[in-house]
Amino acid sequence: MEKIIFKTSLFEGVKAIKLVESEFSKEIRISMAKNSFMDKHKAPAPIIIQVLKGSIIFKSDNQEVRLDEFDLITLKAGVEHSLLALEDSIIRLSLSKIDNESRVFKVVG
Repeated sequence: MEKIIFKTSLFEGVKAIKLVESEFSKEIRISMAKNSFMDKHKAPAPIIIQVLKGSIIFKSDNQEVRLDEFDLITLKAGVEHSLLALEDSIIRLSLSKIDNESRVFKVVG
């Protein structure tokens, strides 16, 4: 058993770190400072995004939704999307085992 800590107090721009990789998924913590932005990008496999702290605007396919603390959204493979932090935010990104997390690190720069 391993305890995974998603909490962080560092909010500078957009940062991502892989916290765990299991037999079936990869869990990434994305921290976003207020007003920071993740530009449009796509995932090659389905993803799950959950806000653990703060609030973001999630845009995809001409739709926009506000996600607040503990809200969760799923997204199919190949759908272009972007994120805007309305306040300092911590996001849990769940990737498929077949997805390469290095593409996430390229998006956050």
